[in-house]
Amino acid sequence: MRLLIQRVKRASVIIDGNEKDKREINQGMCVLIGVTHGDDEKKADWLAEKMLGLRIFNDADGKMNLSLQDINGEVLLVSQFTLYASCAKGRRPGFSDAAKPEEAERIYNYFVEKVKTLGLKKISCGEFGADMEVEIINDGPVTFIVDSPE
Repeated sequence: MRLLIQRVKRASVIIDGNEKDKREINQGMCVLIGVTHGDDEKKADWLAEKMLGLRIFNDADGKMNLSLQDINGEVLLVSQFTLYASCAKGRRPGFSDAAKPEEAERIYNYFVEKVKTLGLKKISCGEFGADMEVEIINDGPVTFIVDSPE
């Protein structure tokens, strides 16, 4: 699994162009989630814990020393199969490293449920397989890619 974590002042997602179905957060993380072949619950658990404890928020001295829990932050989770795109050959990305949709959706949903058990203030989610408009106000900018251990 792969997470692209962005520290945000705020973020939102609109599902299938429906403004009434806007999901948003304030200070915290917008996390794009990619699933590849062989990903499982153990990897999802590890990444959920890693994400929650990642110290990417500034303390009183301006140093990245605080976690999402420390700041009582919010999180927006969005599935993103293109995190496993390969652009090595030609000009059209290849997606053979992304898990099949059925398996990716199962692991994505498991990850979301795991994060919900970790006691965050607010969790919002995109919708797997939907057309989504994601708006991100990146704070920093601060962005990290975190892969599950092999």
